[in-house]
Amino acid sequence: MTAPASTTRRTALRSMGALCLAFGARDIAWGASIVAVRVWPADAYTRVTIESDAPLFERHFTIDNPQRLVIDIDGLELSPTLRELVGKISADDPFIERLRVGQNQPRVVRMVIDLKQPIAPQLFTLAPVAAYQHRLVFDLRPTEEPDPLLALILDRERAEQQAARDVRDALGDFIGRMGRPRSPPVAAAPTLPPPSAVQDKIDRLVIVALDPGHGGEDPGAIGPSGLREKDVVLQIALQLRDQINAMPNMRAMMTRDADYFVPLHERVRKARRVQADLFVSIHADAFMTPQARGASVFALSERGASSSAARWMAERENGADLVGGVNIKAKDPTIQRALLDMSTTAQIKDSLKLGDEVLGQIGKVGRLHKGSVEQAGFAVLKAPDVPSILVESAFISNPEEESRLRDPNYQGRLVEALTSGIRRYFARNPPLARTRQL
Repeated sequence: MTAPASTTRRTALRSMGALCLAFGARDIAWGASIVAVRVWPADAYTRVTIESDAPLFERHFTIDNPQRLVIDIDGLELSPTLRELVGKISADDPFIERLRVGQNQPRVVRMVIDLKQPIAPQLFTLAPVAAYQHRLVFDLRPTEEPDPLLALILDRERAEQQAARDVRDALGDFIGRMGRPRSPPVAAAPTLPPPSAVQDKIDRLVIVALDPGHGGEDPGAIGPSGLREKDVVLQIALQLRDQINAMPNMRAMMTRDADYFVPLHERVRKARRVQADLFVSIHADAFMTPQARGASVFALSERGASSSAARWMAERENGADLVGGVNIKAKDPTIQRALLDMSTTAQIKDSLKLGDEVLGQIGKVGRLHKGSVEQAGFAVLKAPDVPSILVESAFISNPEEESRLRDPNYQGRLVEALTSGIRRYFARNPPLARTRQL
């Protein structure tokens, strides 16, 4: 016999009540809870991340005069953690003037970001990975990307003009101390030439792309005492940049010069945009056991990894995009295909030459993990026209080597070794003239 409708309704209501008790009133009312909020400002772009214990869903639009980005996030209650975003906006953020957040309507939190310049926003979600739960990510990128090659050339022009002024000032002081009449004032240095005038200097500027691994959301490997790979490799790369910039007619281009995340394909693209003569990726990796130690140098491989350890490291580094957070929907399919097979025999041959020079020099600083350049399928080394190596400066998972990586003296000696290796490579393999192809 069929139960009366009233009985069926009462049974359903009791079941729903039990379900509410099981989930908790807060979960039913508001859904996700905010775990953390982070802001990563940089000249290239600013990233805002909201981490939660359940997926978040958003709608966004832009408004002009003044320029603003408005984001509505469903299923949220305005919490103290979410309010922390307001105080995380720094005054020198290149893109964000200020950020406001409020409860726009029940179950909807609205964020309004006042902008300093036009942006092309990318908003996407990331599934849980590594130490992170669900992430809602806002990447605020400029609508017009500056020309990085022109910026390097103009920076070199400024440095040369400043050096000339310093020499004139020093000479004037010397003559003055001798009590002789001073020379007539030297005319002010000419203003920087327009882009068309510096175009002819492109082939005379040797460019080394420096790639500090990881960054931003991706800390890389973490040592026993908490030293993060992303921090120490940035310190080393910045010192190496200064050494290269001090060489005649050379300039370093950094894939990142601060603590922010750069996807693997973007690191390769940055090097190619400036027509880099070399690409040097700097890391301080970890292994499954703390006993692993010694520096290593890797080049790309056409036929698989040279060892099981090299294969393991390549797979680990190639997974950085998952941790750092790549907007898969925005990635150009041609880039995805290019990363799979952009290698050329000539590029690998030159990369091995560069690797040999660098390995020989860093072997004078400390222990080597292996006495020869290893090879594996590192995605970041796949520029077909740029000799590329990946340097593992030490195993940060080894307590002794972590301590060395933290030591400024060791960092300085390592930078000197890298500089010497790069210089020796160019002495044996002078860069050829190039035509601009961006």
